[in-house]
Amino acid sequence: MKTKIVLIGIILFLKFSFIISQNNISEVLQSIEKKNSTLIALRKSAEAQMLKNKSGIYLSNPEIEFGYLWGKPELIGNRTDFSAMQTFDIPTISGMKNRLANKQNASVEMLLKAERVNILLDAKQLCLDLIYYNSILDELDKRLSHATRIADIYEKRLSEGDANMLDVNKAQLNLLNAQAELQRMEVERNAVLSKLIQLNGGDDIPFIDQHFEAILLPPSFDEWYAQAEQINPILSYVRQEVEVSKDFVRMSKAKRFPTFSAGFVSEKVVGETFQGIQVGITIPLWENKNQVTHAKASAQAAEARQVDGIQKFYMEMKNQYLRAIGLNEIAQNYRNLLNTSNSADLLQKALDAGEISLLNYLTEISLYYNTVNLALEAEKDFQKSVAELLAVEL
Repeated sequence: MKTKIVLIGIILFLKFSFIISQNNISEVLQSIEKKNSTLIALRKSAEAQMLKNKSGIYLSNPEIEFGYLWGKPELIGNRTDFSAMQTFDIPTISGMKNRLANKQNASVEMLLKAERVNILLDAKQLCLDLIYYNSILDELDKRLSHATRIADIYEKRLSEGDANMLDVNKAQLNLLNAQAELQRMEVERNAVLSKLIQLNGGDDIPFIDQHFEAILLPPSFDEWYAQAEQINPILSYVRQEVEVSKDFVRMSKAKRFPTFSAGFVSEKVVGETFQGIQVGITIPLWENKNQVTHAKASAQAAEARQVDGIQKFYMEMKNQYLRAIGLNEIAQNYRNLLNTSNSADLLQKALDAGEISLLNYLTEISLYYNTVNLALEAEKDFQKSVAELLAVEL
């Protein structure tokens, strides 16, 4: 009968566990996205890298030469030389350089998005931890009030001769345990909040949510995965790297073509002036040796990384999806159990009426408290599992 009282009554704390959070987690993530020092540094590094990728796509610098030569004997006079030359590639290579730089910049952006997802996922996981700690602290505060009330009652009963010292000691021990657990959870919550503040650039985040938001798993894994694969920044990056490596192969082949130079040349001596144009050609006989072979090997490596990345992502998401289903089932079982009544009040009334002893009360209430704790942990684990599964959507 006592166990039945516990099993039918654990609704007190979690009966509203699926109302929408008072502080939307998305608002916290938006703040972190703006203020996170790592993201700020990564953005600046990405901007610098994209400028660097664009720096090698233009014509080489023009070359200007001037020479003044004194003649000897003086009768032959002095000579003045001047030349201005410009080296240029064939138009095909110039176009390739520009397209390659654009693709390299796209890769940089994808890596930045991947780092952003990782940081925001960490932040969301911390938010879910805080919701758990806030909810358990609220529950522990109520438990402390109950424990204090019971300790006071038995102190009074002892003075009236209606209780013995053993019962008083039990009540005091129960009170001490409630106080210690509350303090321990406050320490844990503050540690998590400190990490979240660090992610927010050091600015405070008054996070007071106590309830998890209701979420649903994707009904079809395959349909969801088809979309997730397209928006996953890491997979987009490895796909882009394949395109970049293919452009490198084409670029390496095109570098087999000669480069040209053209310009103006002038030579002046006493009584004579020579002016005209000068053209040149550079034949790549040895400088680019093995570059095509290296580029092809790099392209094959990029394709292998793409295949490996897709396989790993699929298996990780599939396992995470199945894990989330299992955790949701556990959490749902607790939800169904907690949708009956409040056994804490029933136990309190039974104790006050003398229907159960203090020892029995403490035993039964411990079962109740432990069940509530397990329910909260199950919900937290499910929420964090889904957050990891849906991280690509952040």
